[in-house]
Amino acid sequence: MPVEFLGIAANHDGTETRARSAGALDLPYAVKLARAHEDNGWDRVLFAYHSGSPDPAQVAAHVAAHTERLNLVVAHRPNTAYPTLTAKTFATLDHISNGRFEVHVITGGSAADQSAEGDHLDKDARYARTREFIRILKQAWTSDEPFDFDGEHYRFENFLADIKPLQTPRPRISFGGSSPAAYAVGAQEADVFALWGEPLAGTAEQIETIRAAAAAAGRALPTIQVAFRPILGATDELAWEKAERTLGDIHALQAEGASVSRGRLRRSGSQPENAGSQRLLAAAEAGERHDRALWTATSAATGGGGNSTALVGTPETVAAALLDYYDLGVRIFSARGYHLYDDAVDVGRHVIPLVREEVARREAATAATTPADHEAVA
Repeated sequence: MPVEFLGIAANHDGTETRARSAGALDLPYAVKLARAHEDNGWDRVLFAYHSGSPDPAQVAAHVAAHTERLNLVVAHRPNTAYPTLTAKTFATLDHISNGRFEVHVITGGSAADQSAEGDHLDKDARYARTREFIRILKQAWTSDEPFDFDGEHYRFENFLADIKPLQTPRPRISFGGSSPAAYAVGAQEADVFALWGEPLAGTAEQIETIRAAAAAAGRALPTIQVAFRPILGATDELAWEKAERTLGDIHALQAEGASVSRGRLRRSGSQPENAGSQRLLAAAEAGERHDRALWTATSAATGGGGNSTALVGTPETVAAALLDYYDLGVRIFSARGYHLYDDAVDVGRHVIPLVREEVARREAATAATTPADHEAVA
């Protein structure tokens, strides 16, 4: 399949390196950023979720009215709404966006942020609930007959949605996690399995684990997505100088105690609860630089907070690094810079075309050699 690129939607211009310049919901900026992605070769943008943030589904609906092509991936936590209501809400959003909606289901990696919205289940129970939630979404979106559900976390009778998604058979569902429970649920239920950017060896290990779990469930490997923070420069040396300045900006903002879009920055030294962040910190402890261009200092600085490993270098270097992950089987690259608008434009103009061109060249070469190989075997 062709390679895809997922950027970030945002409610404002704040990041780990700068405090936001406006309020919690700056709609003109949200539209400006989405258009920067749409106009510069990106396929999708993610509307993230945090317990205190604006509702991503409503922001996505607003952005849908101001874009034409960009797919809108809305993050959603199962604890915040009953799945039958969620199914109708998202089917409606799929119509509003003319079939450009996708959902990213978040199980929840922070007990504190879950409990802020009244969710006190432990980790394993949250993953069991996520499995039920995704199954209900799928059935609600595709069933033409009323159906019942009798699970551990959800129970209802005779539900039939009057509104179905515009997309057929249904919108794509993505999911992320790096624990055994996450591998099991995502491999069994997700269309896209999202990972954070690790060294190549760790990413390969995770992909094989997901592949095995999917095979055990009688499924093919979900599409693999990996996330990075690109830091570009005209030369590799200039890119690394920029990277060091970026790290300094992160530390400076932490010292000010500023908050960003996903809540307060996790300080280095604090221990994250989720396995994905623990893996990022383990990679950082093993060294700052890995493989062709991976830099873990930003992960260490933010305590393994989410998408936080950087790819540093020229557009050519970063594109080559992404292709190293493509060779492992990654087909969706999630990327966002530390200067959201400028980096969306730069990555779109200078990195994405290089990756697409090389993937197209490889696919053409494969297509050209396959018939000859087949005849030779025959």
